[in-house]
Amino acid sequence: MGLFFGLDLGRFFGLKFIQDSLGTLVAARAAHPVQASLLFVAVYVGVTALSLPGAAILTLAGGALFGLVWGTLLVSVASTLGATLAMVTARYLLRDLVQARFGHRLTTLNQGIARDGAFYLFTLRLIPAMPFFVLNLLAGLTHMKIWTFAWVSQLGMLAATLVFVNAGTEIARIDSLASILSPSLIGSFVLLGLLPLMVRRVIAIVRRRKVYARWKTLRPKRFDRNLVVIGAGAGGLVTAYIAAAVKAKVTLVEAHKMGGDCLNYGCVPSKALIRTARLAHQMRHGARYGLSDCAPAFSFQSVMQRIHAVIAAIEPHDSVERYTGLGVEVLQGYATIVNPWTVEIALNDGGTQTLTTRAIVIAAGASPVVPPLPGLDDVGYVTSDTLWDAFAKLEEVPRRMVVLGGGPIGCELAQSFQRLGAQVTQVEMAPRILLREDVDVSQLALESLQADGVQVLTGHKALRCERQGEQKFIVVEHAGAEQRIEFDALICAVGRAARLTGYGLEELGIPVNRTVETNEYLQTIYPNIYAAGDVAGPFQFTHTAAHQAWTAAVNALFGDVKKFKTDDSVIPRATFIDPEVACVGLNEQEAKEKGVAFEVTRYGIDDLDRAIADSEAHGFVKVLTVPGKDRILGVTIVGTHAGDLLAEYVLAMKHGLGLNKILGTIHTYPTLAEANKYAAGEWKRAHAPARLLAWARRYHDWKRR
Repeated sequence: MGLFFGLDLGRFFGLKFIQDSLGTLVAARAAHPVQASLLFVAVYVGVTALSLPGAAILTLAGGALFGLVWGTLLVSVASTLGATLAMVTARYLLRDLVQARFGHRLTTLNQGIARDGAFYLFTLRLIPAMPFFVLNLLAGLTHMKIWTFAWVSQLGMLAATLVFVNAGTEIARIDSLASILSPSLIGSFVLLGLLPLMVRRVIAIVRRRKVYARWKTLRPKRFDRNLVVIGAGAGGLVTAYIAAAVKAKVTLVEAHKMGGDCLNYGCVPSKALIRTARLAHQMRHGARYGLSDCAPAFSFQSVMQRIHAVIAAIEPHDSVERYTGLGVEVLQGYATIVNPWTVEIALNDGGTQTLTTRAIVIAAGASPVVPPLPGLDDVGYVTSDTLWDAFAKLEEVPRRMVVLGGGPIGCELAQSFQRLGAQVTQVEMAPRILLREDVDVSQLALESLQADGVQVLTGHKALRCERQGEQKFIVVEHAGAEQRIEFDALICAVGRAARLTGYGLEELGIPVNRTVETNEYLQTIYPNIYAAGDVAGPFQFTHTAAHQAWTAAVNALFGDVKKFKTDDSVIPRATFIDPEVACVGLNEQEAKEKGVAFEVTRYGIDDLDRAIADSEAHGFVKVLTVPGKDRILGVTIVGTHAGDLLAEYVLAMKHGLGLNKILGTIHTYPTLAEANKYAAGEWKRAHAPARLLAWARRYHDWKRR
């Protein structure tokens, strides 16, 4: 490239030079046709591979020297080979750098290229307005396969190659390159470029008809409902709420309790338990607040009654009466999708009801996973779903408790029951608890649980359960040795699995793989059947279910006019142990796994005035940013009320605000939220403009003279 521009070789790739030298070039080609063809191809490949100007002129020269047929063949081969070399060069030199820096933002693009890259490349190759060399370089930055790029490029460039080579056969009449492409010809190319998109649309219609083919005789002419929603958890409730708000006729079907897992078994009761346990812990450590330490006196039954009272207080928000008042028809029973437009409900009070509907949203939630341990049923166990009713019958907290699982649910329950007087042993097969979090976060959580007295056994695999009279044991294995742990109560908290059976998915042929398989619009293989929440995955959070419910509801009701893709790019999560762990975006281990370049800014909450005043001076704020920039890639907060503090970062990431904006925001003093400002200040301090500050010092020195 340096030689090309330094020696002004571009003068040999101008229209006038080719026209003036045409006689000499034709004579050389006639004398040595093979050598001339090889030299032409070599020069063409070199120019295109280095993305130098001149490809258009060389294409004309190909027609002038070799004629339409042979010239087209030479140009087609040379342009494809050169374009592919340019693409490979860009990939070798730049792709890793670009993907490392912008990979998290290019996820959707990479997925689109993997799925429809050939269509889009073919379309752009047909449109002359798109510079030839730009496409080569951009393709190199993606994950498109080299072979796909080569054959699609050759096919896509063929039409324009024919036009230019044909024009080159009469090169003497050409005044400029612009005269080759008339407005009508450009318009034809644009229409041709739209052909792949039209083909894609036709293919989508054909696929749709194919998937509905066996049901077409069952499609009703009129529908009873606009939408039927299966499941009244967070996803189903929000879906039905939106449908009713836009005056659609909607039926919500729930077989068990309104409010789903979150209200009845998960978020609400667990947080009520955590609050009571935290207060008991604070009473035992009253000296931290200038009071006397004292053992809390309480009835375990009263604790459990309070939890059920909290559920009852929130229950009206999700009740049948409320949603009926909003305009939602609520049916309590088991729903089965009979065909893409028909849902049959086996009502809880007897009988069945069959409804036809234009669209269906499956929001059936998830249920606890119970490991297949020999002897488990014999010793008895509870899950995060069943413990609330089972423990409500107990006079005292179980004296010895085993919690299987070191994830968020297991950690929350282990710490809470330990603080309420149980001796808890937590068993986790992985090498550390909270495996999804960074190592330093897991370590801090481990230290916190151990400080409360929880015996945490990581790297221990549960093998079986045994019973000897009234004694119950779980046998675990670590480093080849077995250990027996006696317990009075066993909680299985090893995860939750989407509810995928009993809804007719198998009969309809809807693919499932741990979750219902959906596209970016949350559609199943049937475009009128959607999934949202835990059954759609990949997250099992109440707030994600509500977020997906909006997408599913709007697409189900208005998808013929406008469809929206689900946006899972900024999803917060929190584990409500003490101290809380809250995250959004990438953490360090995820960034390393994905090859995303980052730098870390860390602020210790032990330095925060409000945390010191509250005797909560422990934890940290850790922010990952693009190297040298304030754009936030992810945040992890460990500390009191971390889940609340995270909201500012969620807002910033969602709307593209950087740390400079957070630093420039006034935060009330003294509050825990100031931790976010101080974290931004740490980043600013590390990126202070040293050269500018040196000049500022000189200026102030001069002012003192």
